[in-house]
Amino acid sequence: MEGSAAWGALGPELPPLVDHHCHGVLREAPGPAGFEALLSESDRPAARGTTYFDTQAGFAVRRWCPPLLGLPAHCPPEDYLARRRELGEPETRRRLLRATGIGTYLVDTGLPGVLTGPRETADAGGGSGLEIVRLERLAERLAAEVMRGAGGASPAEAGPGASGEGAGGTRSGRGASREARRVPSGEVVPGAPGPVAGEGTGGAWPVRGAPREAVSRQGASEEAVSRPGTPRDAVSRHGASGKAVSRPGASGEAAEVWTARIAEAVREAAGSAAGFKSVAAYRHGLALAPDPPDRGEVTAAAARWLASGGRRLTDPVLLRHLLWLAVATGRPLQLHTGFGDPDLRLHQADPALVTDFLRATADTGTDVILLHGYPYHRHAAYLASVFPHAYADVGLAVSHTGPRAEEVLAEFLELAPFGKLLFSTDAHGLPERYVIGAALFRTALGGVLSGWVRSGAWSAADAGRVGALIAAGNARRVYGLGED
Repeated sequence: MEGSAAWGALGPELPPLVDHHCHGVLREAPGPAGFEALLSESDRPAARGTTYFDTQAGFAVRRWCPPLLGLPAHCPPEDYLARRRELGEPETRRRLLRATGIGTYLVDTGLPGVLTGPRETADAGGGSGLEIVRLERLAERLAAEVMRGAGGASPAEAGPGASGEGAGGTRSGRGASREARRVPSGEVVPGAPGPVAGEGTGGAWPVRGAPREAVSRQGASEEAVSRPGTPRDAVSRHGASGKAVSRPGASGEAAEVWTARIAEAVREAAGSAAGFKSVAAYRHGLALAPDPPDRGEVTAAAARWLASGGRRLTDPVLLRHLLWLAVATGRPLQLHTGFGDPDLRLHQADPALVTDFLRATADTGTDVILLHGYPYHRHAAYLASVFPHAYADVGLAVSHTGPRAEEVLAEFLELAPFGKLLFSTDAHGLPERYVIGAALFRTALGGVLSGWVRSGAWSAADAGRVGALIAAGNARRVYGLGED
């Protein structure tokens, strides 16, 4: 990254960044409208007469990305997109990702579509990659297996709405704003579902079949194997005992099968994944009862869910059950908080709503990372300051606030202990999102720390040490990644 080693420009020299929360990028190049759509969290085209290039994220792309492709900074969007087409998607991806200074990618594989997985993303960037398993996605995939075993239509066969983060049931994974978006010209983002009937405005599964989000760290191709979070034996027609299960005919029996399989799958995923993620903030909101549900509650809720078709999981009992299954593994648990796609009800994603859950999990040995947080990022910082196992994340907010990212980062650092704040980009779809996430983080961190050093509040040595912790050290400790 330009100027990254100069204290006076972008702050202290940093180690290779650990992007502890990110997503794959498109393998196929989007058209102009599709590219623009991926600059925003919205699931709709920009207002008539406007463009998403006229946002802080759009300006950041034009500031940081053109020089990496041989163009002047701030060039017109059409010139930049033409250069992208000239280079082709693989070369564009390679140039952009290798300029970020990211050394480790922890990739949430819960998005559908033709996206790069952890290994492919990391290979393009010259780093290493591990998987973050999305709990709701795993639960829905297992429900589809159980439904097929019961002789009923699986969510994929029954139509759209099988999964998704939004309250409206219109999306899978991060939402139509990221992988199923319709754009003004009728262009569809590559790998996204087309216009189909179902819950809401978008399809839950890509029209070309089930999403390919598979990753293997044993050398097989990402397209051909199951990802570590969903091992084949975990989604086979076997229960936790490993004995063959007959085709369950009743929803109660199917619920027992699903309950056994999801517990087994989460345990097995913990053996290879870097951690887990929940999007309960989208599915229900974060005001969930803090304690684990009992077996009877889980079975009854699963029976109701499967009887209704086993589609998008919104039941608060099952969402709590997934959280506690993940907590029991001891692997870090990421929770979406704060802003995101428009189907999210923002007030229900305030990280302060997980206070009781943090109390309940305080002695479990499992760390909980509060993703994003904005505009409630000070709430996340407070929670990180009072619960030893709670951590805050700067991702997404920094990418969307442009030159104001320095103030946002400073607000995180008002209360968050310096060993409790983690860098991420929350990049998705476009490699440009990785570039601006890393660049804005570096400039914001450099501005904050340099200002405190100049004022005499901090020493340069302390500033350099804290910068390295936020950039990489804290994530390496929390996720057990070892020394770089």
